[in-house]
Amino acid sequence: MKKILIVDDQPIIRKMIRLALNDDRFELEEAANADAAYEIIKRSPPDGMILDVMMPGLLNGYQLCERIKQDPILSYIHVVIVSACGQESDQEFGLSLGANSYFVKPFSLVALATYMKISLLGSAL
Repeated sequence: MKKILIVDDQPIIRKMIRLALNDDRFELEEAANADAAYEIIKRSPPDGMILDVMMPGLLNGYQLCERIKQDPILSYIHVVIVSACGQESDQEFGLSLGANSYFVKPFSLVALATYMKISLLGSAL
């Protein structure tokens, strides 16, 4: 079973992503900000993470992504940024920090779920 951490300060977004990823091959966990997510990651690293950028707290999503990707123990985590920061420069910046993909809000839940299934399981089925 693959573990995915959903990190977004909006409960409705976390719920929608959770519903889209409703698959018995995934264990889903949630965090309302990057600070809480980092504590979860240190305790029990996920296989993948869906990460918002703009959230309250000391860390934003970009900073968390960079911290994870620079850590040799955690760098394997498949990071997908999902953000309203949709300028090309925002996307390039997120990818330059090591994010594996970048979805701009509003985004297709079906596309995100399919991407995560292919990326983490090797198949969308």
